[in-house]
Amino acid sequence: MLDAVVVEPSQTADSAIIWLHGLGASGHDFEPVLPLLELDSQTTRFIFPHAPEIPVTVNGGISMPAWYDIEHMDIDRTIDVSGISRSADRVDAIVKTQMDEGIPANRIILVGFSQGGAVALYAGVRSSQCLAGVLALSTYWVGAQDSNLMPGRAPEGLSIEIHHGTLDPVVPYVLGERARDALSALGYPVTFQAFTMPHSVGPEQLQAIGQWVALRLKPDSSSRSKE
Repeated sequence: MLDAVVVEPSQTADSAIIWLHGLGASGHDFEPVLPLLELDSQTTRFIFPHAPEIPVTVNGGISMPAWYDIEHMDIDRTIDVSGISRSADRVDAIVKTQMDEGIPANRIILVGFSQGGAVALYAGVRSSQCLAGVLALSTYWVGAQDSNLMPGRAPEGLSIEIHHGTLDPVVPYVLGERARDALSALGYPVTFQAFTMPHSVGPEQLQAIGQWVALRLKPDSSSRSKE
């Protein structure tokens, strides 16, 4: 099981958000943004896993926190599907732990930024459970290189939201658009929001994240299917 920063709610948890950081960061990276989400819920547990340290080719083979290896930064680069799959398995284990503690799958959200967003998307689509949603920030879709992810496989009810900065110099904006189009082709209800910002998370976006999370975790689950 991955080590993680866990922020417990003031009341008994009935929902959980698993938030994956980007390359070279840690689970502490997004912990400070929680107050900025302005969530009313007192029953949501936040889990910020730490990626394992592995050699990263694009970093000269130096070990750093990473969800999978990156060989080069070209826009059409080959994806380390096996590494992503291992990380998705670790995310699945966290989901299972939350379910074992009484939180149903449709009350669990995956969030990820950049490399963490790629894993969140992959784990959510591949999961045998229908989660409350997946929120992918400044990232890309890796499933095009995995023949197991074919159109029509989408679990009914899973909602996906993608955010991307139009000025992103690290993960080009077009990759966010490609992710939206690829997942839509797989049959997922995908919403996409563009923000005038670089490879980061900004105040306007944090407000949008809070609103999306609140909608996904509303007690009336029918509200999710109407979006």
